[in-house]
Amino acid sequence: MSKVKATELGTQPVRQLLVKYALPGIIAMTASSLYNIVDSIFIGHGCGAMALSGLTVAKPFMDICAAFGSLVGVGASTMVSIKLGEKDYASANRVLGNVIILNVLLSSLVMLVGLAFLNPILFAFGASEVDIVYAREYMQIILYGNILTHIYFGLNSVLRAMGHPRSSMAATIVAVFVNVILDPIFIFKFGMGVRGAALATIISQAIAVIWQMMIFCNPNEVVHFHRGIWRLDAAITRRSLEIGASPFLMNMAHCFVVVIINNCLMLYGGDMAKASFGIINRFTFVFAMIVMGLNQGMQPIVGYNYGAKQYSRMWRAMSLTAICATFVMGGVFLLGELVPDMMVKLFTHDEELIALTIPPTRILACSMLLVGFQMVTVNFFTSIGMAGKSIFLSLTRQVLYLIPLALLLPRLFFAANPIMGVWWALPISDAVSAITAAVMLIITRPKLK
Repeated sequence: MSKVKATELGTQPVRQLLVKYALPGIIAMTASSLYNIVDSIFIGHGCGAMALSGLTVAKPFMDICAAFGSLVGVGASTMVSIKLGEKDYASANRVLGNVIILNVLLSSLVMLVGLAFLNPILFAFGASEVDIVYAREYMQIILYGNILTHIYFGLNSVLRAMGHPRSSMAATIVAVFVNVILDPIFIFKFGMGVRGAALATIISQAIAVIWQMMIFCNPNEVVHFHRGIWRLDAAITRRSLEIGASPFLMNMAHCFVVVIINNCLMLYGGDMAKASFGIINRFTFVFAMIVMGLNQGMQPIVGYNYGAKQYSRMWRAMSLTAICATFVMGGVFLLGELVPDMMVKLFTHDEELIALTIPPTRILACSMLLVGFQMVTVNFFTSIGMAGKSIFLSLTRQVLYLIPLALLLPRLFFAANPIMGVWWALPISDAVSAITAAVMLIITRPKLK
């Protein structure tokens, strides 16, 4: 993006900008979420219900890996947006160098620790003697390719921040397309099972990284690779990690919550209950990823206008995004309440698993109209560098509300059928956290006018 083009974030109509920047993100996130569904379908039909249970156990571990990636990528992209708004192009380029170096260091550390303690971690995350085989085989491949995963997500965040939402979308679609092509080949033709699914993921991300590197090697880009940016800058690193701390803690909290939920489900319902949770997560993940695409479109607009002190435009972008996100998550509510059986049957033909999954699908869907607003509010505070507020909102939903509810409801109010207490803890925490986000927004708004 040229310096002249960068100013469009502060001059063009906000609605037009949101469509321009969010649409590629929505397409990319939708494609990515559809891949996750297809991946689960291949694994469910090709490897069985216990493989889905193992994948559910592996999910929080994958989220931990993603958390370290978001710690660097989201913080860096926010800094790039703000620096472009301030016309500080030299600092924006130094941020890019920090993204690569920090991602290599952190992803290497996660890989080494994860491989060294893989079995104990998976058992702690709710694995049983049956499904740990699938979880271990999947995570070994994912951890070996962790460096590529971090660089892929980090560079995609910077691409969006510097005004290349379509290039970011293209990188994601390339990864998804390659992944979907390789999945059935590795799983069915080569008989690699869940290892094949993981290997397809890593190969597809490697190809996407090559695409990204070609863009950042172009000297005509305002933010690009060049000499002088390949060293850690203490101030940039500290500020980037401070901003990225919110999505990092949000992802880590989510991992911790999933671990608690998995263990509660294992206690009250066994492996099949965990498989149900995995199916519901995949279903809601599609719509949540669309909201994430909206957030990606909002982030450079909000960050730039905050840096330029054009607060009315900043609030306009946030409001439009929140309205769209609420509409999107309404789709989860309608499908989950009206046709839950249709959603569940996409992933499995196991009649017992289908029967177990339909009731919790309806329970979790009932609060989805509030989830989109909460997600946008957290991202809004991250986009303007208010890490403390964003962290607080992240922790309220994931830790302060959900964990106590998941532990207490089965014992206090659902003693006859404790697993229902675990399911109801999720929508109740969503509702209370959305109210908390609204209060925080009302308190903050007068300060930014």
